[in-house]
Amino acid sequence: MRKKNSEDPTSVIVRKISDAEWVVMQVVWDQEAVTANEVVDVLDGKQDWKPKTVHTLLRRLVDKEALNYEKSGREFVFRPSISRETAEKAQSRSFISRIFAGQATPFLARFLESESFAPEEIEELKRILERKQP
Repeated sequence: MRKKNSEDPTSVIVRKISDAEWVVMQVVWDQEAVTANEVVDVLDGKQDWKPKTVHTLLRRLVDKEALNYEKSGREFVFRPSISRETAEKAQSRSFISRIFAGQATPFLARFLESESFAPEEIEELKRILERKQP
């Protein structure tokens, strides 16, 4: 008997997004509504991709339900179907689940020990932790 999948649909979408697709999603989130040619223009000089590659990545993101689109004249306008914050949270949960057996504390400890932070960043981290206390 197969176990019923009770996973959040957003987590499933986000987990399927490749690194290259994340680059395209960043552009779409930044622009909110964007054509394929606009994505190509934004990524020109940042990625060594041909326009066809960008079109393929957009199509894959639509297939994965990470993007919606509508036809506007001769072009398609793409919009995110999930917010950046929702996607980041889902990706973080997925990573912590896979690498740290779902335990956030060991992840945070490793991250904090290995990174450098400006004093204002440390204060912001303290504020976040304080808000989490019951």
